[in-house]
Amino acid sequence: MPISKVRSVAILGGGPGGAALGIYLARAGVKVVIFTQPKRPVIVIGESMVPAIVPILRELGVESEVAGYSMRKTGATFVFNNSERLNIRFDDVRGARTEYSYNVPRDRFDATLIAAAARAGALVVERPARLARVAGTDRLELAPEALAAGMQAWGQGGPDFIVDAAGRKRVAARLLDLPFEEGPRRDVALHAHHTGVDVEIEGNVHTDRLDHGWAWRIPLPGRVSVGVVVDAAALADCGSTLEEQYDTFLRRDSVMQRWIAPATRVTPVVRYTNYQLSSARGFGENWALVGDAFGFIDPVFSSGLLVAFESARDLARALLHGGDEALREWESGVLLRLQSWRRVVDIFYNGRLFTLLKMGDHIRRTVPGKMVDWHFRKHMPRVFTGENVTHWYSLGLLTFMAQHALWHNDPDALRIA
Repeated sequence: MPISKVRSVAILGGGPGGAALGIYLARAGVKVVIFTQPKRPVIVIGESMVPAIVPILRELGVESEVAGYSMRKTGATFVFNNSERLNIRFDDVRGARTEYSYNVPRDRFDATLIAAAARAGALVVERPARLARVAGTDRLELAPEALAAGMQAWGQGGPDFIVDAAGRKRVAARLLDLPFEEGPRRDVALHAHHTGVDVEIEGNVHTDRLDHGWAWRIPLPGRVSVGVVVDAAALADCGSTLEEQYDTFLRRDSVMQRWIAPATRVTPVVRYTNYQLSSARGFGENWALVGDAFGFIDPVFSSGLLVAFESARDLARALLHGGDEALREWESGVLLRLQSWRRVVDIFYNGRLFTLLKMGDHIRRTVPGKMVDWHFRKHMPRVFTGENVTHWYSLGLLTFMAQHALWHNDPDALRIA
């Protein structure tokens, strides 16, 4: 069926990307069915949002509700080692369109979004939907039980279009044997919530460089999300269960010992793999990929939620506009975002970002530094807030400075091992 004739859509996955897509399409009169798991986990990566997400929350009509149960996020803290750290305030970013964001409890956040999709007119089916590839084609089809579940919205014919927004299981991509690109890292993440964790600045997302790998500290109401991202080999002698590996690793690390010793873990530990992987294609005859199902770069800088929301918003526009050309433009835009974030992530792991931040904090206190600081504050921080991550000049300036403006400072000293 030509893309211009899309009147009904099945969305697999009721997370942020799938729910947002459902809201945009249902508001425009498209018949939308969202298939979602009946019970989503409380602990999910993606609890800290960059400021560029806030205008999207307003578009979706959920910001005030989200603000009511979330922690207001006003900046970021980078911990280089036991003695050196740097705090960045979003309201110090020159030209910023949004000077704050939120750290969100994901169970409540996801519930807010799926409820907003239902209010917009989407039919929410609390069961997963099985997919199959139509033999010899580039098309997907729903299993009979999924078709029956969505009949109330679609009628007998089923959906015109299918969107995989079900995350890194990559169901559609695997069925279609889509080519993909992997990044150089093979890390795993272990993640849990704690009480009693110290933070430098309330609300700031904290990124700690560890003896091995790195950690995040995300303040949430009444608790702090703590995750470690590390090569699996570093966990080999830490125990046989996830809890043993996580607790032992945290106690052993010299940086984390400062703030984890008095803390109490209050949730089970979850494990994530399959990092830095993105599909080379995002759509076909009657399908598209949104969010992590299209690509996931890394948890650092909290880019995943932004990519999911932006790809959902722009896919809705492409489907409503109609035509393969609109979808090709959408696909190119998502691939550009993923490639841009990959460049930023690379300079984090190779030590050049931390080296540049340390050096810049010193230079901006000098007379020459004060003369040019206004320019750097306009461009480089807005890459990390998500506002300018695909802007050719802002991203180019950041990568140029990280490559050529470190003087005699050795970035290997701050590399993520």
